[in-house]
Amino acid sequence: MKIYSTRHGQTDFNKAELILGTTDIELNEKGLQQAGELADKISEMNCIDIIISSPMKRSFRTASIVSEKTGIPVVTDERLREWNYGGFEGKSCFTEGFAENKINYGVRMGQTGESLLQLSHRVFSALDEIICKYDGKNVLIVSHGGVCRVIEMYFHDMTTEEYSGWFMDNCGIIVYTT
Repeated sequence: MKIYSTRHGQTDFNKAELILGTTDIELNEKGLQQAGELADKISEMNCIDIIISSPMKRSFRTASIVSEKTGIPVVTDERLREWNYGGFEGKSCFTEGFAENKINYGVRMGQTGESLLQLSHRVFSALDEIICKYDGKNVLIVSHGGVCRVIEMYFHDMTTEEYSGWFMDNCGIIVYTT
């Protein structure tokens, strides 16, 4: 079994380097183009059996564009929604305290959001279920930057420094073999 992980196409928040968690916005023009290019890649690969997406607009639209091109069905999983960044939502990615808060496992983001421990728990439980339910199939997961980082951590040991510096490009693809 292989799991292909990708991040949704670009949004206006991404372009402006704003923290984007629970704000449910659409892809921008570049994001739609990136999703189309991702769809072409997935079509050429011709090896994906199912697409599992976050239900948030930006991820689901990305997944839908791939599905429209390939005919691969899309299911959503609420556990793949982006990290709730609490009081940091909508602020600059360079806001004081944001980077430090991201690596403190038991601290809720922006005081009212999710901790890394909570995010990891829901993403790990989704991955455990996907691996069990779709054993022998190849799965494309369409999610978010924070979720992609946790998926990387699920498959590879990461130091705190490696975790904090890890980044997933919009519509980039990483393959994991189970």
